[in-house]
Amino acid sequence: MKRKYLIFALCVLFSLTMIFNTSIPVFADLSENAAYNWYTKRNDTHTLSPLDKNLSFISEYNAVYGDTKASERGDKVIYLTFDAGYENGNVEKILNVLKKHGAPGAFFVLENLIKRNPDLIRRMHDDGHLICNHTLTHPDMTKLTDRGRFAAQLNGLRDCLKQETGIDMANYYRPPEGKFSKQNLKYAEDMGYKTVFWSFAYADWDNNDQPSEQYAVKKILDNAHPGEIMLLHPTSSTNAIILDTVLTSLKADGYRFASLDELK
Repeated sequence: MKRKYLIFALCVLFSLTMIFNTSIPVFADLSENAAYNWYTKRNDTHTLSPLDKNLSFISEYNAVYGDTKASERGDKVIYLTFDAGYENGNVEKILNVLKKHGAPGAFFVLENLIKRNPDLIRRMHDDGHLICNHTLTHPDMTKLTDRGRFAAQLNGLRDCLKQETGIDMANYYRPPEGKFSKQNLKYAEDMGYKTVFWSFAYADWDNNDQPSEQYAVKKILDNAHPGEIMLLHPTSSTNAIILDTVLTSLKADGYRFASLDELK
């Protein structure tokens, strides 16, 4: 008798499996909403690290983490990108260093920085830097599965930038904390944005626990590579101190700095 029940249960399970395996939309929805945390593996070979196979889908949604073509041809180009939520005196210092070296940057900003420091934003723009979208309030975007709520974060920041400074937002988007889903990438692409991740970053974001200058310089230079998209936080006191040394060293090693627009 027990064997009959076991066989019956297995048959039911098999039938349900067949039903749900052919119900593609159910699994597709789950897959589209699955949350990912961006990361890249560092290496000391001065080459662009290959994507983890589980993240290789990003290229299907107009998303980049580095300049693969530049990497393949050995073009020693680096794209300097900065995630900025507020000004503590160090953002302006970063701008001074970039101006000294004639290096273009891309600043992924939040509403707080725009509203509190519109003149600083105008200076970024006037100095030739791109003002890019880091969302209005820095939420976990993977939780915004509704298209309208997702769009409100990007549109809200774009409108804020225009209203406060008269500047048009560059069509580049970076998910807060590197959290994203396939659905997020599709929404951003539909809105005309290129999602920009990074091929190098280091722990520079905690202003109460800043890395030493020696450590930071070594970490950045040891991991430099052709086609690199570098992520730095411009509120970092360490970054404000070392950036001149870093850019000077990179230029001496044959690197140049380019705008994200070169990736188009």
